[in-house]
Amino acid sequence: MHQGCWCPARDWAAGGERGDRFVAGTRFEDAVALYEADRKLRTLVHDGMERVEILLRTRVGERLCATGPLGHEDQGRFRPSFQHKAWMATADKRISRAQKHSDPVRHHQRRYGGRYPFWVLAEVLDMADVSKLFEGMKAGEQRAIVEGVGFAVDSGQLTRNQQKKFKAASPLAPWLHQLTVVRNTCAHQGRLWNRSFAPAPTAALRTLTRFRDLPQGQSERIFGALTVMSHLVQAASPGSTWADRVADHLATAFLPNPLVVPGALGIPDTWSGQLGGSSSPPRLTS
Repeated sequence: MHQGCWCPARDWAAGGERGDRFVAGTRFEDAVALYEADRKLRTLVHDGMERVEILLRTRVGERLCATGPLGHEDQGRFRPSFQHKAWMATADKRISRAQKHSDPVRHHQRRYGGRYPFWVLAEVLDMADVSKLFEGMKAGEQRAIVEGVGFAVDSGQLTRNQQKKFKAASPLAPWLHQLTVVRNTCAHQGRLWNRSFAPAPTAALRTLTRFRDLPQGQSERIFGALTVMSHLVQAASPGSTWADRVADHLATAFLPNPLVVPGALGIPDTWSGQLGGSSSPPRLTS
């Protein structure tokens, strides 16, 4: 069981740090329930991230292949600051690793001399690889992708400085980085509850009603990632109940636990009980 499940049950000591004594009334079963809730949440995130990754690979690939199957090899398609050669070197490593077990890779190695269209390459890339590729794309390309999956930000609601940032790069790029960190945390059985992740800005997304539960400024807790994931999963699988299942799990497995405060998950006090992409409200406990 993660040590973090016990942390909120430890009393405060001198110096503002948690001590070695437990708060009166602490129950072992509450810590166990918190661990099990976090384990189940990791399972749900794994399920959602599978669809998010496929959506991202597909939409990035569609954009890059609009001018040909090898669009990812054209350095001119990307920002001057993007480390294109380094990214291609990483892609080559992924290809080499897959040659023993991937029929499409072996086919293109024999037939086309090792030139791989993006739809073949995408099969061996991981979430971080595609996320970095998206981040390196020019703003217009990014915007076409994100608006195609429903992130049509109302820039008129942003300040002048926020508009400048929005025009320079998609606000979804840092969110994809955060989701990559969340995904990797799950893959290594790390704790999601009461943990800070790579911060992602919220101003642009908060212009959309479904993201109003995100905190102002930036989001670092798991609730923000789950809210953004809920929309991406819905875009990938219309009619999916994933967001409802996650919202229900937060409401029934985490919030009733005496060791949990909503802020440890990033849940606002005004939360309605739904995630951004939810189609129906979850069952809430009294």
